Amino acid sequence: MPILNTPNPLTRTIITLAISAVGAAVFWSLDLPLPFLFGPMFASLVAALAGFQLRGAGPVSKGARTILGVAVGASITPAVIHQLPQMAASVALIPIYLILIGAIGLPYFTMVCKMDRVTAYYSAMPGGLQDMILFGEEAGGNVRALSLVHATRVLLIVSLAPIILTSFMGITLDNPVGAPASSLPVTEMLIMAAAALIGWKGAERVGMFGASIIGPMIVAAICSLTDLIHSRPPAEAILFAQFFIGTGIGVGYVGVTVKELRNYVVSGVVYVALLAVLAVIFSEIVVLTGLAPPLDGFLAFAPGGQAEMTVLAIITGADLGYVVVHHLTRLILVILGAPVFAKILAKPLPATDDSGSGSGKP
Repeated sequence: MPILNTPNPLTRTIITLAISAVGAAVFWSLDLPLPFLFGPMFASLVAALAGFQLRGAGPVSKGARTILGVAVGASITPAVIHQLPQMAASVALIPIYLILIGAIGLPYFTMVCKMDRVTAYYSAMPGGLQDMILFGEEAGGNVRALSLVHATRVLLIVSLAPIILTSFMGITLDNPVGAPASSLPVTEMLIMAAAALIGWKGAERVGMFGASIIGPMIVAAICSLTDLIHSRPPAEAILFAQFFIGTGIGVGYVGVTVKELRNYVVSGVVYVALLAVLAVIFSEIVVLTGLAPPLDGFLAFAPGGQAEMTVLAIITGADLGYVVVHHLTRLILVILGAPVFAKILAKPLPATDDSGSGSGKP
C-alpha cells in the first residue's frame, strides 16, 4: 500500500492526533489497561505500518514529557534522600548490568545482524531513544537502524511489562496516576508548571541530554525538598503525557519497509529477549538479597525508556524514588560512556572499510 503523504505538516499532525485519540477512546471503552498510553501507541503503530505518513507533535510532545520530569522530581522528598544509602548496593549493580549488556549486544549486532560497529554500539545501549539516535548520528551510525531498533525495544517492553506485572506478579495497574486538578492548590500547580518550563529550557541551554525530563525533574526536586510542592502533577496532566508518549512510539514506525521490518525490527525483537534475560537475573539478585521488593526490582532493571518506566511505576504504586534513581544512573552512565566507547570502536576501522559510513546494512 503506498504511503498516504499529506503535504501540509500541520494536517499530518492533526491526522496523527486524531488517530491516536480514536485509539485511546477504543481502549478506554473496552476497559483495557493504560488506555491513554496503549491506545494511541497501537493506533498510531497500525496506521504507520498501513502506510499513513504520520507526524508527531514536536514541541508539544517534548512539553508533555516535562510533566513526567516534574512527577519524578516531586517524588524526591527528604524521605527518599534518607533512603539513598540503602539503595547504594543495588545502584552499584547498574555498571555491571551495562557492561554485560554491551558484552552481549555489541557482538550480536555486529556478527549476527552485520551492522557497523558504531551503529551496533548505539543499538545495544539501553539509553533514551532520542539520545541514542542523536549520539549515533553524530558518530556516523545508521539513523534508520537505530530508530527502529530502539523503537522496537521501547514498544515491546512497554507492552510486555504490564502483562508480566499483572499475570505473573499479581500487580494491579489501577493506582491513581495523581490527584485531580480540582483538588490541588493552584499555587502548587503554577510552581510545577514553572518548574517544567524553566527546567526544560534551562537544561536545553546547557546542552543536557534528556533535557525535557531531567531538567524539570531537577527543578521540581528542589521545590519538593524546599517544601514548595507536596504532590505530583494532576492526573489530567499525567494522562496528557501518556497520550503523547504513546503516539511518539507508534510514529517511530512511519515509512518502515518490509526489508527493514525483516532486518532491524526482528533484530530489535531478538535483542529485547536477550535484554529480558539479563533484566530478570539482576532483578532477582536485588530481590533475593533483600535490596528491593519484586515490583521495585523489576521496574528498576527493566531496560525500557525512563518516561515509560516512570508511568508504570506511578500506576503500579511502586517506590518511584527507587525506580527513578536506578534508571537515572543507567541513563547517565550510558550518555557519559557512549561517545567515549564509540570513538574507541571507530578507531581500528580502516579507511577503505565502509562499515563506519553509517550504512549499517545487515
